[in-house]
Amino acid sequence: MVACGAIAAPITDIVAARGWSADVRPLPPLLHNAPARIAAAVESAALPLAEHYGRVVVGYADCGTYGVLDEVCARHGWTRLAGLHCYDLFGGAGRVRRLFEDQPGTYVLTDFLVRSFQRSVQVELGLDRHPDLRDAYFGHYTRVVWLAQQPDDELRRLASDAAAQIGLPLTEIATGTTGLERALAAALAVEIAV
Repeated sequence: MVACGAIAAPITDIVAARGWSADVRPLPPLLHNAPARIAAAVESAALPLAEHYGRVVVGYADCGTYGVLDEVCARHGWTRLAGLHCYDLFGGAGRVRRLFEDQPGTYVLTDFLVRSFQRSVQVELGLDRHPDLRDAYFGHYTRVVWLAQQPDDELRRLASDAAAQIGLPLTEIATGTTGLERALAAALAVEIAV
């Protein structure tokens, strides 16, 4: 499985806990800052693996590729995780859609984004050097929702810090990893009882 680095750790944990036969190969999570590069990166990483494995599974949702990742998967006969983005995998597509319908200005965090917020958002967007850009990036957002897979006190503190840096209220929604586990089972074509 060629997986998004932002969800590779929980994928690896689930695969190990279930005893599924799959090797997880993460790609850099910062590809999400340039989603137009995701499909090519997946293809480049997966093609050599296809020669050595009986099957390749893509551990990404669409992730802003607007169908380009699906075209790559179709061309090679690969399966990818269902959903528009990893938020669907953790929170459920219906729930996430309702979050955006209720407040279109919702900024979503996962456990990975909470842990990596300083690097993946503050540094990558240049906010550490140019805090005046905050309103340009986040001026139209109205809240931060954390889809918490494994919440603990440290993650809660980091999520609160991230929301404060954006200047928005934080809502925590406990999701666990059951949705991701179901998506993995479907993509790997294995039976599970969740």
